[in-house]
Amino acid sequence: MNDFKVVVDAGHGGNDPGAVANGVREKDLTLEISQYMYERFRELGIPVTLTRSTDETVDSQERVRRILEAYGNNANVIVISNHINSTATPNSAEGAEVIYALRNEDTLARNILSALESQGQIARRVYQRRSSTDPSKDYYFIHRETGVTQPVIVEYGFINNERDLERITQNYRRYVDAIVNAVIETEGGSGSNVPSSSQYIVKAGDTLWKIAKQYGTTVNEIKSLNGLTSDFLSIGQVLNIPMSSMTYTVKGGDTLWKIARQYGTTVDAIKALNGLTSDFLSIGQVLKIPNNTLLYTVKSGDTLWTIAVRNNVTVDAIKRLNGLTSDIIYVGQVLKLR
Repeated sequence: MNDFKVVVDAGHGGNDPGAVANGVREKDLTLEISQYMYERFRELGIPVTLTRSTDETVDSQERVRRILEAYGNNANVIVISNHINSTATPNSAEGAEVIYALRNEDTLARNILSALESQGQIARRVYQRRSSTDPSKDYYFIHRETGVTQPVIVEYGFINNERDLERITQNYRRYVDAIVNAVIETEGGSGSNVPSSSQYIVKAGDTLWKIAKQYGTTVNEIKSLNGLTSDFLSIGQVLNIPMSSMTYTVKGGDTLWKIARQYGTTVDAIKALNGLTSDFLSIGQVLKIPNNTLLYTVKSGDTLWTIAVRNNVTVDAIKRLNGLTSDIIYVGQVLKLR
């Protein structure tokens, strides 16, 4: 599926706190998760919107209205509804679940659950739930009332399981990064207008050489960007990948000037990279787009100084590129390095 769009739904809110346990309210945690997910999709150039960005009450009818009005009632709209599970008996269940609509296949849901598992969360199940009064319809309104869109409910774990809740609160940024990559890999497909991801999740059989070859970079560049001192990789490890170019598929109405402006480059740079001798474009044509942006995801123990030294840039340059007014950074923060 090409040209997909994403609606991120922060479950509950306002007068509806959702599940409450261990001093945490579901509505607060889902909003935090959803805001970070929104930023990650936006940074990658994927059209994305939030059903709520504050602690407001949004009833089911209004939530559905916002979903359908975001990008229309279309099958290329992915709806990710973020939730935290709960059980009647504390600590009796743990792990993530993904629920998908009766009208959809399970591919996206399974890939999302696998992504969560790759980051250390327990994977419980992927399933559908039918209405008890009409088995031909979905149980959850987010599936039942959202037209032909592709909605999934992601239950990250159980709020009244202390181990589960600790995993979520400590690792939700990693979980979201993995989910975003899973959505792109599932829905982007060949020839998508989505820029190549600047992050890669290590799979079984991967080597630095294999990954470097896949992305047109070098082993040393990957090691330098990620602060690696050996070639050892672990399954589920998130690597930042230095990207020298990305691809774009020409659509109706596109011009070289319009594409260059969209990606912060020049017409001449695009023409040189693709060996073009004229400004003529054809629909469906795949262009290489110059990409000089280098991204870095902050890890525990990082400082602006260590990041700058490791990547041969200056602290002032990093602060200027990212609009930082202090030296404070946080784990999971994505910084532009150049």
